[in-house]
Amino acid sequence: MSSNSTQHALATLGDAVGRGLLAGLAGTAAITISQMIEMYFTKREPSPAPAKVAGQVLGVAPSNKTETAELRGEPVEPGKTNRQVKEEHTERFANLMHWQYGTSWGIGRGLLSAVGVTGWPATAIHFGSIWTTAMVMLPAANASEPVTEWSPKQIAVDALHHGVYALAAGLVFDYINEGHVLRKSDKPKRYPYIHEGYDYVEP
Repeated sequence: MSSNSTQHALATLGDAVGRGLLAGLAGTAAITISQMIEMYFTKREPSPAPAKVAGQVLGVAPSNKTETAELRGEPVEPGKTNRQVKEEHTERFANLMHWQYGTSWGIGRGLLSAVGVTGWPATAIHFGSIWTTAMVMLPAANASEPVTEWSPKQIAVDALHHGVYALAAGLVFDYINEGHVLRKSDKPKRYPYIHEGYDYVEP
């Protein structure tokens, strides 16, 4: 019985994490589109914040032309300067970290479901956690000014982007979760001879 309980707990956790990652991926796609639209109208350049934070945490930094050539042992980007190559590598690294960070935050949405928090309350908690972390982490890593120095417009835009993320991740998670619950609840009807404590493996 103890073994079955452990297996059930691990299966529940694994299901929640997997669904959360899919939801996080969807949320990251949504916030990316939201930011692209905002940058189009405001003419704002892409933020290097993900690269700065990840660089400090991982102890790495995007290389310039000379450094890249030394690493590869051959010339690279002959028509570009050191600065151009480093800017391209920084943008690429920032995008990579942006998608990794956003997708991994979906795990939080999954864990909320695992402890019984679902729907709009889970989405609200998810949003608050993500936005609060960003407002604390970015200034701490010198990737942005302290939130106390942000303008009301900056705060509103940032809240909007994170709200789009949380909403999209929540909708996708609940959609996947609903299908998962329906599939589980359907089994006793289809297989009434299955008793509690025994698993049925579909052919």
